[in-house]
Amino acid sequence: MRVYLELAYDGTLYSGWQVQPNAITVQECLNDAVSDLFGCEILTQGASRTDAGVHARCNVACFDVDTRMPAEKISYALNQRLPEDIVVQRSMEVSADFHPRYGAKEKTYAYRILNRRFPDPLLSRYTTFFHQELDYEKMNRAGKCLIGQHDFTSFASVKSQTDSFVREIYDLAVSRDEGDVVTILVRGNGFLYNMVRIIAGTLLQVGCGLKEEEDVPKILSALDREQAGPTAPPQGLTLESIRYPGLELPQ
Repeated sequence: MRVYLELAYDGTLYSGWQVQPNAITVQECLNDAVSDLFGCEILTQGASRTDAGVHARCNVACFDVDTRMPAEKISYALNQRLPEDIVVQRSMEVSADFHPRYGAKEKTYAYRILNRRFPDPLLSRYTTFFHQELDYEKMNRAGKCLIGQHDFTSFASVKSQTDSFVREIYDLAVSRDEGDVVTILVRGNGFLYNMVRIIAGTLLQVGCGLKEEEDVPKILSALDREQAGPTAPPQGLTLESIRYPGLELPQ
């Protein structure tokens, strides 16, 4: 059977999702836990290859296994074998043709910025600290021009390996809560390597006055990475959700 896993993790101590030599990754820990549970080598497939230091409230993985264990019970068994900063939130059986990466039609990321005079050590793992005053309403207006289907070459790392830089953003909103956290929430059909972090770095420059609102559509049309802002630090980024049309998730 093919087993669907929904994972939440704190990415602080990991070199991203994907297995790599000489580094500890989330996928490696998951592979080890699944293999230990079933007594044979099992490799998982993931939906999103989050970078080093990036978090997930909901990343999705799957694997195939021949077992009598009910799929919904696998989450409990895996959580006994995983470190505390990686937790399987849900497990269930899915069809044999389910693919966590190619079947995803919508992903939502949140980039969180702690905007105040001094850092808060209790938030430092999950936000990026920025001491200059930010105009989040200006950032929100600037970000709206990114909504729609565009070539996002200007907002992709030069290390991006893809046949197309065209992606569609369904919604982008910037808000501020009472705890001085500015959140950039981006929802789209897919994202390029470092795309959300470059968008965040660019909107940060708008918010503190280094760029104007009107600069963002010009940056988008330039198709030039050097025109956009810096890549914002990883700890502020969280993969919030992934949607699969037709996939019914039990409550």
